[in-house]
Amino acid sequence: MTKQIPPARHEHNYHPKYRPDIDGLRALAILPVVAYHSYPHSFPGGFAGVDVFFVISGFLISRIIFQSLRDGDFSFVEFYAHRVKRIFPALVVVLAACFAFGWFALLPEEFQQLGKHMAASAGFIQNFILWKEAGYFDTASELKPLLHLWSLAVEEQFYVFYPLLIWVVWRLRLNALAFLAVLALVSFALNIYGIGSKELAQTFFLPHTRYWELLAGAALAWHYHYGSPEHLAWLKRMVFHRAFFRQAPTKERQGAILGNIIAALGLFLILLSVFGLDRSIPYPGGWALLPVLGASCIIFADRHAWVNARILAWRPLVFIGLISYPLYLWHWPLLSFAHIMDESRIVALLLSFILAWLTYRLVERPVRFGSPKWRKTAVLCVLMTVLGYVGYNAYSREGLPFRQSVKDMVALEKENFEWERLGLLHDEACFQQFPSSRDQICKVAKTPPTVMLLGDSHANALYPGLAEATAADAGANVANLGIGGRAPFIGIESGPWDSPEQTRKQSALSFEQAIAYAESHPSVRTVIIASRGPLYLSGYFPWHHDEKQHDFTMSMPGRPEIAGNREIWRIAMRETLARLVAKGKQVIFVLDVAELGFHPKECMEYRPLRFSNRKLRSPCAISRQEVDERNREYREVVASVLKEFPTVKLFDAAAQFCDDKWCWAMKDGKILYRDGDHLSQQGSRIIGKELAKLLAPAP
Repeated sequence: MTKQIPPARHEHNYHPKYRPDIDGLRALAILPVVAYHSYPHSFPGGFAGVDVFFVISGFLISRIIFQSLRDGDFSFVEFYAHRVKRIFPALVVVLAACFAFGWFALLPEEFQQLGKHMAASAGFIQNFILWKEAGYFDTASELKPLLHLWSLAVEEQFYVFYPLLIWVVWRLRLNALAFLAVLALVSFALNIYGIGSKELAQTFFLPHTRYWELLAGAALAWHYHYGSPEHLAWLKRMVFHRAFFRQAPTKERQGAILGNIIAALGLFLILLSVFGLDRSIPYPGGWALLPVLGASCIIFADRHAWVNARILAWRPLVFIGLISYPLYLWHWPLLSFAHIMDESRIVALLLSFILAWLTYRLVERPVRFGSPKWRKTAVLCVLMTVLGYVGYNAYSREGLPFRQSVKDMVALEKENFEWERLGLLHDEACFQQFPSSRDQICKVAKTPPTVMLLGDSHANALYPGLAEATAADAGANVANLGIGGRAPFIGIESGPWDSPEQTRKQSALSFEQAIAYAESHPSVRTVIIASRGPLYLSGYFPWHHDEKQHDFTMSMPGRPEIAGNREIWRIAMRETLARLVAKGKQVIFVLDVAELGFHPKECMEYRPLRFSNRKLRSPCAISRQEVDERNREYREVVASVLKEFPTVKLFDAAAQFCDDKWCWAMKDGKILYRDGDHLSQQGSRIIGKELAKLLAPAP
């Protein structure tokens, strides 16, 4: 008996014809991103490649949806199944590889962060997590191996609701192009508003301010399927107007010439983005129009334009476009791990391309195009869920410190580098005692306080040592009221250049309330003011040499005639001291510790896994000459103000760790800093012990 062969199962949804120039455009997007992440000074605007990816994604996805709806054959189930098979295979491999490598290479705090980001990436909410983490105390981007997956999260969030919206518009017979235009304009307006209000992290990471870029691609897809010939004819009349052409080309040639002009314009706009933009420009904002319009022009010009056919369809570029997705997934984790372990960027880059090709050939293609399809979709979903749980488990269990390769490092890490995480925990009793911002670190051992420590994160770093040094003194009780990145004076608003105005106002109000509390409560005998003064006066971190990037700014609301950080600091410091001295308070002004500009871990063999013989930093110090140069203006301004207040005591914290030649990060076997500028617990103890000697005795 002949075995019956079941009929082939009908597949729903339209599959667009392959365009090699689109893969070339993908290459034009991924190469600047990789170059920017590797050598940001040479390719300052390479981050704009992500915007090109958004346009491509919006175009290709919308083509599938529009044509499938037109054919009456659209299936939500198959749409999402195809998305799973497109996105999940390579992502599963990269997430699993990062976890496995991190198991052996990362310290608990680092592995905990990796687990958190791994869970967020598996759930496609990494953009929200990064938005919440953004701020003065945020970990450096180079130390986040899964940072780049924010853009993938934005795309996946778009795919969740967009097909349903278009399906509803189609069923209601509404004007799809008008609908897309309204959504895009709203999204773009929110983007412009976010940049204007300095909500930069929110505007950069969140989907509602990015969707206009994907919707630009969607509008192109609509034109591709439903565009009217009259629209193209109108465009030709505009381009080939007598004002530009003495004699217009023949109608037969106009289409080709127009395509070439538009494609060349698109290529120019993308290159202008890559080499013209830089990190000092608030982004995305209006500047994102450059790469978005550039990508849109190239797609609109179609495959027959010279740029598309001769440049973008060039086989090496097409090849890079084919592996662009796994290359995007691999390159940043490898560069990040290389930075964490102080290994070669060149090796990381070469390995990125090799792993991207292998992933494409051995994982992506077989899973995406092989059969059976539904079984693979289910397995991929299960694997992604498992990886999400594994990442969350590492996060919730504090980086799994029992791992054999790192357990000997845990004591070192906790003793010297992790105290600040505990110090940043808010004290509810303190908040009930003092009217202060929830952005403020509020710590007090008991009430009423006799000593108030006011300042920023550098003041917060002093608190553990000072509290320990005064713990045995029944007449001394230290309250710490500090806000990271804010100068502790009245009448000014200060902070990172991209901090929202409302946050600045709230921080200024908190310091005003703290000063008022000290004035009105006789129990407060001493007020200690400490902050990272050189940063506020210069406006720059010591290791930032880009003059376009102003890291910190200060202003005096209601007094616009007073400008310049030096003058603002001088006036605000004088007015703050005058109020406290007038109330009979003892005031101690702390000159800031030296900023290292390097991490003290560079001085010790702390990494559990290493591939090269890295030379340890020796001496573990920064030259006194560099410190003096950085602090010269700061110390001059402070000295000029203190001449008016002879009762104010000056405490030189930097002098505790500096000699004639060096300012030390490690001394007598003790690690003095937890990072490039904040004191470690050991350093805080040393400073706190000396500072406590200046406190006024109990009456």
